[in-house]
Amino acid sequence: MKRKIVFLDVDGTLIDYEAHCPESAKEAVNKARRAGHKVYICTGCSKAEILERDLPELDGMIGGNGAYVEDDGEVVLHQGLSKEQTRAIVDWCRERGLGFYLESNAGMFCDDSMLKQGPDVMVQYALGKGADPAAAKTSSSHFLQQMIHLPYEEMDRDDVNKISFILSSFQDHADSAEDFPDLEANTWGGKGEHALFGDLGPAGITKKSAIEALLKHLQAQQADTISFGDAKIDLSMFDLCACNVAMGNGGPEIKAAADYVTADVNDDGLYKAFEHLGLFEQITE
Repeated sequence: MKRKIVFLDVDGTLIDYEAHCPESAKEAVNKARRAGHKVYICTGCSKAEILERDLPELDGMIGGNGAYVEDDGEVVLHQGLSKEQTRAIVDWCRERGLGFYLESNAGMFCDDSMLKQGPDVMVQYALGKGADPAAAKTSSSHFLQQMIHLPYEEMDRDDVNKISFILSSFQDHADSAEDFPDLEANTWGGKGEHALFGDLGPAGITKKSAIEALLKHLQAQQADTISFGDAKIDLSMFDLCACNVAMGNGGPEIKAAADYVTADVNDDGLYKAFEHLGLFEQITE
């Protein structure tokens, strides 16, 4: 078997919605890498958030929905927001009274609004992903504990990959796309008008563009790529990769676009898919 390059979404794919990585998922990644395949995460999270997770050893990462690319400790690409763009988004969120946080490889930075609004919204997020009420509260608390509080005057940073903000309604997302036409506007935490968050990042930066940059760096072929995801944001990976797997806990849109649908993240879905695709076989090249 030729060496495969595997790209894994994190939340809902490699880990469950309570930020737990099943032992079977860790075993799958370890066995595939021992067989000679390369495994990267491809996530909306920034590096600081990923370092808080209990993940298996990987070959590298794509973070910030494509703003940051790392291979074996080497930074391949890092394209974030300018200080001026960051300040403009911060002011826009504050004018609307929206809780927000800056996603940087150095940490997740927020003001008082996120600390006040975030707990209830993150509970909603966890409940929507199937967590029970007690687990949802624990997950929300853990997420907010990672935040670093910054005063307004210190928020014009030049190391921000993207900015996430709580939606008071879906109109906030529509307005963000109109008010910041030079940036990439996305939503997460729910489908369509049920989304809980919007985010803004550099234009032209997607999971797809980041994978293209990494493949060029590796001098690897698109034909040897496999991607795994559970949400709409992962469709850009599916646009590029040769084989695409949807998790059983994924939404109908990602399942419809997949070549193969595996079991839920907590039902050994990743392991079963790796086995099905032959990723435990030693490479022959």
